[in-house]
Amino acid sequence: MTVRRDFKEPARPRPDLVIGREELFAGAREQLAGGGSVLVHGPAGIGKSTVLRSLAADYGEAVRTVLRCSATESESHLPFLALADLLGLVVDEVADRLPAPQRTALESALTGRGESTLQRDGLALRLAVLSTLRTLAARGPVLIVADDLQWLDPASAELLGFAARRLGGTPVQMLCAVRTHTEPQGQEHDRYLSAAPPDTLAVRVGPLPLTQVAELLDHRGYTGLSRSTVRHIHRTSGGNPLFALELGRALFESTTAPSPGEPLPVPTSLRALVLNRLEALSAEARRTLLVASAGARPTLTLLRAAGRQNAEAETAQAAALGLLVTERDAPGVRFAHPLISAALYAQASAQERRAAHAALSTAASDPIERARHLALASTGTDPGVAGRLAEAAAAARDRGAPSVAAELGLLAARHTPAGAVPGADERRLQAAEDALTAGETDFARDIADEVLSQTTEPADRVRAWMVVIDAAGHAMAEVDAVFPQALSDADDDPRLLTLVHYQLAWRALLVEGDFDRAREEGALAADLAARAGDRRNELLALAFQAQAETLMGHPDAPATIKRALKEPQDPRVACDHNGAGSARFRWLIMSDQLVEARKTISGLLREVRRRGMVEAEVHFLRGLAETELRSGHCGRALDLARESLRLARDTGIGEAASAMLTSLAEAAGGEVERALTLAREAVGRAEEDGDVLYLSRALAALGHAQLVAGDAAGTVGSLRRVRELEEGLGVTDPARGRWHGDLAEALVRIGEPAEAQDVIDATRAHALRLGRESVLAVLDRAEALVRSSRGETAAAERQLTSAQDRLARLGYGLEEARAAYALAGLRTQKPGPTPYDEAARLFRRCRAMPWLRQVETATVTGAAQPRLAAAALDTLAATERQVAALVMEGATNREIAARLFVSVKTVEATLTRVYRKLGIRSRVDIVRLAAGHR
Repeated sequence: MTVRRDFKEPARPRPDLVIGREELFAGAREQLAGGGSVLVHGPAGIGKSTVLRSLAADYGEAVRTVLRCSATESESHLPFLALADLLGLVVDEVADRLPAPQRTALESALTGRGESTLQRDGLALRLAVLSTLRTLAARGPVLIVADDLQWLDPASAELLGFAARRLGGTPVQMLCAVRTHTEPQGQEHDRYLSAAPPDTLAVRVGPLPLTQVAELLDHRGYTGLSRSTVRHIHRTSGGNPLFALELGRALFESTTAPSPGEPLPVPTSLRALVLNRLEALSAEARRTLLVASAGARPTLTLLRAAGRQNAEAETAQAAALGLLVTERDAPGVRFAHPLISAALYAQASAQERRAAHAALSTAASDPIERARHLALASTGTDPGVAGRLAEAAAAARDRGAPSVAAELGLLAARHTPAGAVPGADERRLQAAEDALTAGETDFARDIADEVLSQTTEPADRVRAWMVVIDAAGHAMAEVDAVFPQALSDADDDPRLLTLVHYQLAWRALLVEGDFDRAREEGALAADLAARAGDRRNELLALAFQAQAETLMGHPDAPATIKRALKEPQDPRVACDHNGAGSARFRWLIMSDQLVEARKTISGLLREVRRRGMVEAEVHFLRGLAETELRSGHCGRALDLARESLRLARDTGIGEAASAMLTSLAEAAGGEVERALTLAREAVGRAEEDGDVLYLSRALAALGHAQLVAGDAAGTVGSLRRVRELEEGLGVTDPARGRWHGDLAEALVRIGEPAEAQDVIDATRAHALRLGRESVLAVLDRAEALVRSSRGETAAAERQLTSAQDRLARLGYGLEEARAAYALAGLRTQKPGPTPYDEAARLFRRCRAMPWLRQVETATVTGAAQPRLAAAALDTLAATERQVAALVMEGATNREIAARLFVSVKTVEATLTRVYRKLGIRSRVDIVRLAAGHR
């Protein structure tokens, strides 16, 4: 342990060093704020010291005295060293307050002068430490910060534990960190708790998820790493921040990427950290572990089949050293950490690795594994090896493992001789397409760029251009320069032109926002594919055409869907997120057929999960979440939307769309602030990508979140933009975004009923033409609010009752509850108890928590609300009545905002409307008006 002579407050940890620890920090800070102590524990490199420093920096300002020590293994044999760290600079302040025997023993221990030992001066030393801490605490709270407790010298640990157990109500807290090796359910940290106060909270620092490892690497400047590489780093590091940063640094500084199928190169710094126990193993045991590190799922049976006859004894020896983890009733051989396996492999010579793979190529029972090991054991080109690898890639593709198929396909290309059929480039392109299916867009783009740099074959070039375009996702504007080159390479070949015009159809939709042009390009691509006899791409083009027609409310949409569903079908197109099944789902959900829509999207989701089609999985998770949201199953919708967003963030696929849908789900069943944040993120991403199609959807989500938050003016601003965008796009089907009722409701709230009625009338015309019953019911709900604002209370009540009944019959649970809520708002104007019970019941059934909180607020404010004159009350909307009631109670604008879950600006704007409607000028006039009515 190094004796620290500089006891200044350490610099506050950089924000990037505490990524992903929010929940842990919240619990630890609450414990410290309540006077308790905290023990942080976890494996090496997991971030314990960082957490400790951050907590000490935050909480240290709240105490008078901070005592620190930090131990090291090399000095743990020196007695009283930690005690000197802790008390060396403060002992003079309290020495004259200690009895002479205690003072003598403590000074001897701290200075090293004399012969003080626990055996000789045990009681005096123990009491001296206890008395010192009590004396310091009498002047103000004390915080003991101790890092690496596992290296504390035994004498200091004993004295510290003695004092901790006897401090009682004394304001002395401990904030400690200790290295532990057990799994999360293990109790290795228990023995350290015995040396801490009885109320100590044990906090385990666990591994970071993939998204936070990616964020950590970005913060450190390792921004050039592809998503597939970051996933590899996360897998190899096990989510350990230190390991991930070291791997990221090594890869960032490396000039060559690891070959397909090989583990990441492990830097020397990490090899020394995780392999220092290897020296205790025999040479044969190390060879056995190397074979295990080369295998995908090593077992004792596999190791014996690979020639390691003493595998059981050798793995037991490795387990005793902590290199392997033994599991009851489990045949697998599992490394204690993924980095141990990677470091073992990286440390071996190329010849040793090839020998391990050669042994596994005959021992493995799975043909895919055998082919992979055969490739890694071979050098140079070999048509036989290449053929076996291509077959294995096809098998992996059929099993739903496209990522494995991509890896095997690249290995096949590497072993394919020049002039072979199929050629190396064709196999590379198949690997790129498999990588796209697996969601590894950066990997796919790299492969396509490699092919484009070396081939002149038109078919291969066009196919590679398509990979580049697909990898761009919704940011198609970024690859505009690709289209002329692809058309030039396609020349007049209808099969190749099909591919280009299909992508041009998507470009027209996403970049230009031109539905008519998109529909024409989709139809042209379908015709070209039919001429070329390319049924797969004909089906994709027809499905696109059907999607475009559905979104624009074109009457041909059902017929085009039928054409796309005709036999013969391609199984992979049938479940593709751009296939006919997806087009049919969109048509069903827009046509109010929620039960059939759920059945369709659930089947598609099961199939793409079976096939490992990650982009389609992200898409269909959103679709199922949307279906549950429409049905009023807000909790289920929120779970699905969050799952889609996690997968989208992990893969970089569809992040804007998933953020948009998750915002809607949060506004319905989660947290409104989270809904606003996600909607703004979706708007920003869509604007950055130049994606006008999703920009309107994202703005609609933002407007809805603002409405739920009580920001009517913000809602109007966002949804007016949506209206302008969709008019420019030619979107006429109101079932696409379903924002029209929200806009009308918000317009009523800000005192613009005439514009609200205009929105309702224009939207109703399209909804009647297309038979959108649920949209018509929502428009009736909004129109009832317009009527209420004009004093037509009876007509408004009848219209709301009818809308609620129709929405219930259609299965739109949340919209039904909103109609009940609006109806309750009208009925508060009548004598008797506030009639919010039905709305509360319906929102509770939907698990619509943000709406339920609004009902509870309305119930409280409505019950306490002094009754204004009937004529004046009729002119106020529900929110305006709530604000007026709270003003009468004497609440400030800030207090009203907190009670109603809205912003202060919203309260101010609402009061302005109240003044105008009631013909008054100030808050005092509201109180006078109410008093006069009494």
